[in-house]
Amino acid sequence: MNKGKLFVVSAPSGCGKGTILSEVLKKNKNLFYSVSATTRTPRDGEIDGVNYYFLSKEEFKMEIDNGGMIEYAQYCDNFYGTPKEKVIEKLEQGIDVILEIETNGAMQVKRAMPEAVLIFILPPSVFELRRRLNKRGTEEQDVIDKRVKEAEDEILKAHNYDYIIMNDELDKAIEDFEAILKASKLTNENNKNMIEEVLKNA
Repeated sequence: MNKGKLFVVSAPSGCGKGTILSEVLKKNKNLFYSVSATTRTPRDGEIDGVNYYFLSKEEFKMEIDNGGMIEYAQYCDNFYGTPKEKVIEKLEQGIDVILEIETNGAMQVKRAMPEAVLIFILPPSVFELRRRLNKRGTEEQDVIDKRVKEAEDEILKAHNYDYIIMNDELDKAIEDFEAILKASKLTNENNKNMIEEVLKNA
């Protein structure tokens, strides 16, 4: 049995990453969505092990010291990271794993697990991204300005990813994502056993 593939997905806020992943996960039963860990306090309605694994700072630091995080970062006095054990377990079972993380974390994963497939989702333009964020109507203008600036910085890092998807039309973006999933299964590295099996039956 071949191991599962690790897919790392990043995108600026407002690019529709969550919608794309939701649809892809519905259609592909061999995909496992990795839940991140955090030291921040749970928000109303959030469930431990579903939205996040909620850890104390002491527990999180212990995981770091024991090599239990594939990647991690600190934001606003809280830690966020990807627990290694569950990811490795699923990959060993032949199940593909999706990590939805920001660009710095993605680069950490690539260093730790070079075989990971990195996917970056782009907006059609920065102008369209701003329009989408304004349309939400959930944030003040100064917050939106900050998000747009952060998005521009993130987009500059898209060059470090293996695949780029533009979410201009949602259905096409979903198709492109699924094409990447399929193509990753057809690599030479992933099919060495198949080559050997063919030669056995010469």
